[in-house]
Amino acid sequence: MSLQGKVAVVTGGGSGIGRAICLQLANDGAAVSVWDLNADSAEETVALISANGGKAIACVGDASSKTDIAHSAELTRQAFGPITVLVNNAGISAFIPFMNIEEEAIDRMMAINIKGPMLCCQQVIPDMLAAGWGRIINISSSSAQTGAPMMCHYSASKGGVIAFTKSLGLELAAKGITVNNIPPGFVDTPMLRQSPVDIDKQIEASPMKRAGSPDDIAAACSFLASEQAGYITGLTLGVNGGRVMP
Repeated sequence: MSLQGKVAVVTGGGSGIGRAICLQLANDGAAVSVWDLNADSAEETVALISANGGKAIACVGDASSKTDIAHSAELTRQAFGPITVLVNNAGISAFIPFMNIEEEAIDRMMAINIKGPMLCCQQVIPDMLAAGWGRIINISSSSAQTGAPMMCHYSASKGGVIAFTKSLGLELAAKGITVNNIPPGFVDTPMLRQSPVDIDKQIEASPMKRAGSPDDIAAACSFLASEQAGYITGLTLGVNGGRVMP
């Protein structure tokens, strides 16, 4: 897939799935703006891209803050030009019994997982409209498709991402801008290893008998960002090893 001349933003690009997406889009030829709350992690991703001959910058900020989003977008435009690819990957998860979820935890989950992608889209869509071309890829979750005990607020926020994707995809379909989402299944990331999930048990229960890798998600992003995916919008492209078959 070729993204030569395109400028891509990846939120949460400092580690895990986000880092793999940054590396893949850079390998496809895009100039990549790595947005992350952790400056060191973002710079590490940029260093990996640069070492491979790609172009990248790090932008540090909160992907749910309108002010931070606007600042990072402006830095990106100054470095590379208008933004035409956006991957809304930044997110948080939590494992809490529903009756124990505090209001503040609900607000934070919704702010980062659904409000943030909406604000990022509002910030970059004008660039895409001006270009008559754009690719928006939202990272949702298979937990939104199946439900997940102890993750009610997380699953609800990611279900919102899926619904948002469909609605925005319809709204922008005639503008040359596609909007799709990827709900990862069981993917081996630092976030997963910090969770209470029994990894061996999940692997045994999975149809493919293995965890997914961040590169699996990045490969799907590469396709959805490409010219070849120009007639696809509003799609939920499951990358889950057979966990969910709609």
